[in-house]
Amino acid sequence: MRTTYDSAPASLDPSGPLHELRLAAGRALRAKVAGPEARARTQEIWGTPGSRWFTPTDPIWRVHNDAAMFAGGITALLVQMLHPAAMAGVGDFSGYKSDPWGRLQRTADYIAVTTFGTIEAAEQVSARVARIHDRVSGTDELGRPYRGNDPDLLLWVHDAEIDAFLRAYQAYSPTPLTPAEADTYVEQTAIPARLLGIADPPLTVAQLRSQLRGFRADLAITNSAREASRFVVLHPPVGLAARPAYGMLVAGGVALVPGFARRMLGLPLGPRAARWVARPFGHGAVAGVRWALGGLDKANRLAPAARGQGL
Repeated sequence: MRTTYDSAPASLDPSGPLHELRLAAGRALRAKVAGPEARARTQEIWGTPGSRWFTPTDPIWRVHNDAAMFAGGITALLVQMLHPAAMAGVGDFSGYKSDPWGRLQRTADYIAVTTFGTIEAAEQVSARVARIHDRVSGTDELGRPYRGNDPDLLLWVHDAEIDAFLRAYQAYSPTPLTPAEADTYVEQTAIPARLLGIADPPLTVAQLRSQLRGFRADLAITNSAREASRFVVLHPPVGLAARPAYGMLVAGGVALVPGFARRMLGLPLGPRAARWVARPFGHGAVAGVRWALGGLDKANRLAPAARGQGL
């Protein structure tokens, strides 16, 4: 079975320049995703003793602890924005342009706490997110009212997200889930989903894909979605030095977007190019992220009591 926590290989000199480069790259990535207090927050999430919903051998832990999440997150964003109400909520309330990294950090924190944190912490963060959703409302670009706590809208966001994460893990992980494990992953994501007000989250991959097909009639390409997709794909908030690596991640994420969604978004990538060009870029980018983050050994930050329980 794959080890959840990747440590530096024994052949890598822990005091050598390559190890220092790996640590620096890992810390920089973690700071972007988890914020300036990333180290302390990581210690708090992983190191606080207490009961947890999941263990390192669970599919949800394996998927959410893998570098493929970086590509999957891009896939999720591109698919989610095709729902006019979801896009309106993001545009009206998230500040994705003015504070893109802050939005990413808040999302990443929620996923980390509900996957790796204690049950108490997971319930608290879920309640906080639900209260935020209660304050979100408006009118989408098609003139239809929307509410952030609408169960159907929440289900769309959930389904598109976990479908993207699963696609990315299956495509870019060296140890993809078996069909039974993939079903378990979907079922495990339902636990935090219910706390957000999603009454009927999918419990299998087949149910997930069926629900996603049921949303097709609600999807539309809006000007806001076109603008957001250009922001994610063409004008990201990263420096010039990071653009090549980010571009590879984007290619890997776009390759996993379903064909109908790529066509709606006007992304010029056919199925052959997705498979033979974009996916290899995704593999390379995810491998680089995996290498960088592998130097940050979360196992050493787990509470002793949690380690004793197999966590």
